[in-house]
Amino acid sequence: MPYQAVSTKCPNCGAPIDIDNPVCEFCGTKLYITNYDTFFNMPDEKAHAYADFYRVPLEARPNNGRVNLSAAMCYLRLGLHSQAEKSFERAMADDMNNADLYFYAAVALLHGKRPFLAGRAAILKIEEYVHAALMIQRKGIYYYFLSYVKYDFYFNKHLRTSPTYQEELQSALRAGLTTREVTQLYATLGTQKPACL
Repeated sequence: MPYQAVSTKCPNCGAPIDIDNPVCEFCGTKLYITNYDTFFNMPDEKAHAYADFYRVPLEARPNNGRVNLSAAMCYLRLGLHSQAEKSFERAMADDMNNADLYFYAAVALLHGKRPFLAGRAAILKIEEYVHAALMIQRKGIYYYFLSYVKYDFYFNKHLRTSPTYQEELQSALRAGLTTREVTQLYATLGTQKPACL
């Protein structure tokens, strides 16, 4: 099948653009955002505009890793967890060396609920993804998320796990966990921070 250019509108200025352009030629806006911090700080209206924008390139090429990663981060920010999960899985098939990809995919698997309410299969998949992220890069927030999951799912259900949530928390602190990362994590999860963490 011959290559065809697909056009849509810039999520920032509304100008017509080719979806393969990484930046809007008219306003200079970066179209494919793979840094979650950018989406986290984005107003809802603009995040929805990006979500609408990503639908067009995904319809044209559903397995494009770059677009799936951008869409997944956007969907996660908007609380569209099922869509985020699917896009993260497609992005993983394209890029196995992006630690944040695995981490945010794990966050999406909670679907905005406490780990306590998740099924065992989801928890095991979350742990698998976070361990994959840690094999690539050791970030405090990755250990901290494991600590939260282990506290809420294992400790609160009186189940054994190793390392314990306290040990994961110590690893998070040693790896340079920041208050900003913790605040952003709970805002993304939509859950309350436990007092012990």
